[in-house]
Amino acid sequence: MLHTRTTASRRRRAFREQLASGRLLRVPGAVNPLSARLIQETGFEAVYLSGAMLSADLGLPDIGLTTSTEVAARAQQITRVTDLPALIDADTGFGEPMNAARTVQLMEDAGLAGLHLEDQVNPKRCGHLDGKAVVPREDMVRRVRAAADARRDPDFLLMARTDARAPEGLAAAIDRAKAYVEAGADAIFPEALADEAEFEAFRKAVDVPLLANMTEFGKGPLLSARTLEDLGYNIALYPVTLLRLAMGAIEDGLRTLAADGTQESLLPRMQTRSRLYELLGYEQYAAFDSAVFDFTLPPGT
Repeated sequence: MLHTRTTASRRRRAFREQLASGRLLRVPGAVNPLSARLIQETGFEAVYLSGAMLSADLGLPDIGLTTSTEVAARAQQITRVTDLPALIDADTGFGEPMNAARTVQLMEDAGLAGLHLEDQVNPKRCGHLDGKAVVPREDMVRRVRAAADARRDPDFLLMARTDARAPEGLAAAIDRAKAYVEAGADAIFPEALADEAEFEAFRKAVDVPLLANMTEFGKGPLLSARTLEDLGYNIALYPVTLLRLAMGAIEDGLRTLAADGTQESLLPRMQTRSRLYELLGYEQYAAFDSAVFDFTLPPGT
């Protein structure tokens, strides 16, 4: 009730332990704090906050228009309501290496378990669009090193994302990943790999935890959790799945409401009031409120 029952440091240690377990972590992207609570209740191992999702939620394209403080504010809303470790998309670090360093500390303060920084030029674009450009490898190495130096909690996970597969090829992306690990990255996010063979090649070449981005309508295949675990990946990420589901349902609902003049036919597809109240913990809040206000002082007090 009101907030998570765990501390940020405890969630960070748990995330590290999960990544070292050899099991695949399935990590959906939260649309909002309430969906983060539902992700936890459904049994997933961690929660993600996607930059593309946050941009879309604000009515903006994913081209680097959000700010570090906007992202940190949403992160704090997410971490307040879930006991799951939370990983966040920190884009390019929102500027130069010094900005990346500040971003790490903002995200630590927001209670996150980790973040990922990418090697695109700033302003960036969605990782599954054509026309991406990456900074020189040395520039990203400085970005990663600054982020690692700024980290105050050694359990806070620093992940480096490389978008080099499309503009430079798989071999260059692997070489970049190795350089980023040497600069201080704890894990790697290879973006927009083309097929299962490329996922396998990356795993064989890079000896740190790897994230597989299972975003819909993208450049790569939607591999099953079983396949990714067999390939040795540590995280299966579903960054925008819930947003796409929700927006699809909203569009259908609006069309039905406009056509029928009533939402009656939509009721079977809705979350009920009782289910929403259960998820929000109304009963616990009511009990807490009663305990605070409906009491009598003992004699002599």
